[in-house]
Amino acid sequence: MRWEPLLLIALTACLSGLLIIMTGKKLHWFALVILGYFTGLATILFTPISVYGTALYVMPLGTGHINLTQLDVFNLGFLENIILTVPIGLLLKWFWSKLSLLTVGGLGLPVGSSIETFQYVLSQHWLINRSSDINDVLANAAGIMIGGLIVALYYRLSTSRRSRARVVA
Repeated sequence: MRWEPLLLIALTACLSGLLIIMTGKKLHWFALVILGYFTGLATILFTPISVYGTALYVMPLGTGHINLTQLDVFNLGFLENIILTVPIGLLLKWFWSKLSLLTVGGLGLPVGSSIETFQYVLSQHWLINRSSDINDVLANAAGIMIGGLIVALYYRLSTSRRSRARVVA
């Protein structure tokens, strides 16, 4: 019963992958990379499989716990959550380049809150033993903001190089 989320994730990923391949779009490889990222992210977040540092293990049965008060931003888990969500910020800013960095960062809080809320619900229903933590919400928001900042810097540097090339030519 507790492995049902993994089965749903795998089924959705397989069907989405087939759809991407069958449509024959020009950039189907990019869509497959994005699908792979979100499949891995969902597997890490919504199944009893847990990654800490370089270790991969299966969480025991349980309902998890909730931490809304103890801030602990100086640990490996906080950094891992930032790294895990940087691609979301990259994609947001890449696809919607008109979004300001403040908006991208503002979207990070509801995304992080939604992830933690969904983990809590799944922990109660399927006993996947995932905890909901305020530190994770903040790390997810920071990761999304950093991803948006990377794309904004890329846009800024590429436009300044093009404008310098026009002046020289």
